[in-house]
Amino acid sequence: MSKHTDVLDNVIIKFAGDSGDGMQLTGNQFTNTTALFGNDLSTFPDFPAEIRAPQGTLAGVSGFQLHFGSVEIYTPGDHCDVLVVMNSAALKANLTYLRKGGTIIANIDGFDPKNLRLAGYADGKNPLEDGTLEGFNVIQLDVSKMTRHALEDSGLGTKEIDRAKNMFVLGFLYWMYNRPMEFTVRFLEEKFKSKPDILAANLKVLKAGYYFGDTREEFTTRYSVGPAKMPPGIYRNIMGNQATAIGLVVASEKSGLPIFYGSYPITPASDILHELSRYKNFGVRTFQAEDEIAAICSAIGASFGGQLGVTASSGPGIALKMEAMGLAHMLELPLIICDIQRGGPSTGLPTKTEQADLLQALYGRNSEAPMPVLAAATPSDCFYTIFEACRIAIEFMTPIIFLSDGYIANGAEPWQFPKSSDMPEIKVNFLKEKNAGDKFLPYKRDEKLSRPWAVPGTKGLEHRIGGIEKQHETGNISYEPLNHEFMVKLRAEKVERVADFIPLQKLDSGNDKGKLLILGWGSTYGAIKSACIKARAEGLDVSHAHVRYMKPLPKNLGEILYNFEHVLIPEMNTGQFIKVIRDKYLIPAEGFNKVQGIPFTATEILEKIKEVLKK
Repeated sequence: MSKHTDVLDNVIIKFAGDSGDGMQLTGNQFTNTTALFGNDLSTFPDFPAEIRAPQGTLAGVSGFQLHFGSVEIYTPGDHCDVLVVMNSAALKANLTYLRKGGTIIANIDGFDPKNLRLAGYADGKNPLEDGTLEGFNVIQLDVSKMTRHALEDSGLGTKEIDRAKNMFVLGFLYWMYNRPMEFTVRFLEEKFKSKPDILAANLKVLKAGYYFGDTREEFTTRYSVGPAKMPPGIYRNIMGNQATAIGLVVASEKSGLPIFYGSYPITPASDILHELSRYKNFGVRTFQAEDEIAAICSAIGASFGGQLGVTASSGPGIALKMEAMGLAHMLELPLIICDIQRGGPSTGLPTKTEQADLLQALYGRNSEAPMPVLAAATPSDCFYTIFEACRIAIEFMTPIIFLSDGYIANGAEPWQFPKSSDMPEIKVNFLKEKNAGDKFLPYKRDEKLSRPWAVPGTKGLEHRIGGIEKQHETGNISYEPLNHEFMVKLRAEKVERVADFIPLQKLDSGNDKGKLLILGWGSTYGAIKSACIKARAEGLDVSHAHVRYMKPLPKNLGEILYNFEHVLIPEMNTGQFIKVIRDKYLIPAEGFNKVQGIPFTATEILEKIKEVLKK
């Protein structure tokens, strides 16, 4: 029977299986190949909360969703077109995310009585046989059997052979969507260069999956998704944590300051440490401390010594760093604090996403200790946002908080990366001599209210540091009431003065005035943008503004807000940014909140837009 090819604008695929089935690797390989092909894309890895949940259970399901197309892509998609499931638990956990009429590729070996029981199906019930999947296109593959058959002469044990079954699925999907195998072949050659038997096995199974699709008569249709029309340039596939690390390295190069990164491992921030550790040739020093407090204190010490001190964590670790953050605020030293947010409180949902650390970032220190806060919107935006955070921290001599979250930290998209010459220089002014005649005043300020950066060992610039209140300009210990009030207000004013040196807020899309403004921040960007595009296509009067500078807010933000009848603020929390907006601008903004550990869908926001506009 002849085979034909259908051309599609975009496709959403979700890979799901047990946490040992290699779904993250499979999804990443398909993503990287798709990026090299020239598609626009967005991904959403979905990790189990437990390091090794019981095999075959719902708690152990690992997923990876990829949305790719020849059109602009802003989200990983609301509902997938293709659901790849390696066992019955993966099907049960993800069937609601598959559109009606979508395709299920099921490994039937994962639907045996044991797996069905572990997934919570009643005895004698099998969704592949009982009509549960009526209305879906179901492709049943005995992946385990075919993988073992392909490697029956390999000399490997059954356990090692079964680890290669994800390559069979990947090869089959490469055939189905006309993707080349060359990138994955090179990846495997590099990964297993010291294990030739494992390399040969994975390559053989990858090709077996591809040729299985090519030779079986029942598979008559392939699909083609052409390259996206994007501005010409050199692109790479980038994840948020990777972009954050690279942005730090570029800021180091543009400022001339070596990076010292002090951290303690925590999901989903740990990959920043892993990525930065690869850049020792750029003078990056990484230090895995014994705890969160030691991590931030080491970074503060590096900043005092004239380097770019950086630390990162998620909400629980940020809580532990709070006292030291207050110390950095009192010392007035540049310090980059990265908060890669996750579901909480406490351990909460450690591998799921949330935006619920905003109030912690804005107000989470004892007493009055404000500091600038910036929030990234997409994986590639992490690069530009962390670079800007470094600029502000250095030029204003202040600790600063960079907000990301698990969704964009682990998500990926194509990134047209800039040339070094495209990035601005970051001015660093180390004081070399006394600044008040024959005296040195360590807290004498410039027009930004920034104090001088005096590196220890500079002759004549010896000065006192510490957490106790300081006398204006001299830095001497002072318990004088009026001096304390003056210094508290002065340090706060320095943070507010940042607003004079950042861009004015712009609309991402829509009219300058109108019925409804969607005001977003952080990783809600893609879902809001997609919903607004669909809403305007339906003739609805809706605009979108997305805020990067959370503190201080852009000086013209109020002017924008007052131009709309309604302001809607979607957040993955119970309503945090809306508190700030209502307090500062006294407008009746309406919140739209989700705290499920998963991001908004464009459909959810579109429905809310319609609801608000009916009022």
